[in-house]
Amino acid sequence: MNKTGIFYSFNSTKTAKAAEKIIEAFGSDFNIVKVNAEELTEELFLSFTNLILGVPTWFDGELPNYWDEFVPALEDLNLKGKIIAIYGLGNQVEYPENFGDAVGIMGELVQERGAKLIGFTSAEGYKYESSRALVEDQFMGLVLDQETQPRQSKERIEKWVADLKPQFS
Repeated sequence: MNKTGIFYSFNSTKTAKAAEKIIEAFGSDFNIVKVNAEELTEELFLSFTNLILGVPTWFDGELPNYWDEFVPALEDLNLKGKIIAIYGLGNQVEYPENFGDAVGIMGELVQERGAKLIGFTSAEGYKYESSRALVEDQFMGLVLDQETQPRQSKERIEKWVADLKPQFS
């Protein structure tokens, strides 16, 4: 089985809690390594074949600072052979015009560098105006709204992980 890393800020409470739920949903058959995105290097990033990126949307549709600071390095990487899934948090009520944008920003970046992006999810059940994460009728990853739909997160995570498992083996 290929090495799988889950990258998120250990200081971002809601993203970290979602990471724990994702790891739990994968179960003990998968050895998933936690990586603090705030301490990320190119070598560490490239050492994984399978990557799960925790990318919450900040402010008006921006990447968090720690991901934004890694973008210049990411732009120079060849990600051919990497399988990447992205999850992120957003707030569809307070930020309906850029809901989950960071998932889309990161999705575009990794695809442009040759990575295979997996884990697209349905946009059904959300109410927002626009999102850079949206491709046709699907998000480029799992978008969770812990502010207005926290009770739906567990089911969404479990379904997403079930879809990822066969692609990460």
